[in-house]
Amino acid sequence: MRGLRVIPTWRHGRELLYVCLPDGGNVAWYDREAARVSLLGEDREDEVLRALRPFLTGPVTVGPPPVPTPAELARLGLHPDDDLAPNRPGEALVVALDRDPGPAHRLRPDPRRRALAAEQAVGDALDALDGAGWHTLHSVPLPGGDRVHHLLIGPGGLYAVHTLYARKQRVRVSDPLVALGRRDPEPLLRRVRSDAARASYALTAEVRPVLALVDPAAVSVPVPPRGVRVLADGDLPGLSRQGGVLKPADVEALHAMARDRHTWARV
Repeated sequence: MRGLRVIPTWRHGRELLYVCLPDGGNVAWYDREAARVSLLGEDREDEVLRALRPFLTGPVTVGPPPVPTPAELARLGLHPDDDLAPNRPGEALVVALDRDPGPAHRLRPDPRRRALAAEQAVGDALDALDGAGWHTLHSVPLPGGDRVHHLLIGPGGLYAVHTLYARKQRVRVSDPLVALGRRDPEPLLRRVRSDAARASYALTAEVRPVLALVDPAAVSVPVPPRGVRVLADGDLPGLSRQGGVLKPADVEALHAMARDRHTWARV
């Protein structure tokens, strides 16, 4: 059993170190976050641990691979074309801009690019919560061409996050109206509530609506809107401090259900 190689890889946002034979066959893998070495054969434990010794960061559990949960089995059976988890923040806008970049001589910036920048900023903030037991899906498609900008799932529950580009502008919220700078107010909160309600129907679980304002100059909310949280993008990490709603197994099951494109086909 000489010549074992350790190959680092990333899967679903987690680093795994695979221990491989010279011909590339796997004999074990080390999950640093879980502090666990999973062996495909107990007779190779000593050799595997010797190969991993430079990479171990503390005590580890050693044993056979854990039995997959129902959520993991559902994920493994999901066709890649139907899996929404790989969606990037603003995925729908990225595709639209690739297909139709718009005229190069446009005098004003394309509003789609501002919206994309906002979704990317919010998406990055939400993705940073992944290590705390949260999952985020981006650009979740709904029938009729609508979409949930971001769906956050974690110990504190589920949130449908709608993003609004507000760079250096004053925002005034008067339910259901949202006024951005000097523009006429629009009933944006109706859309925010509708997206959350459709997500609740699809997942048969409560999904709470959130309006995320990206880089506003000031935010005025004289009366808190009914059932909608209004947050600047810098305040989004505070959502991770909400807890006591879902157990880890429930989080994984809802994430597995939500990442399946077919879940959203009839909402």
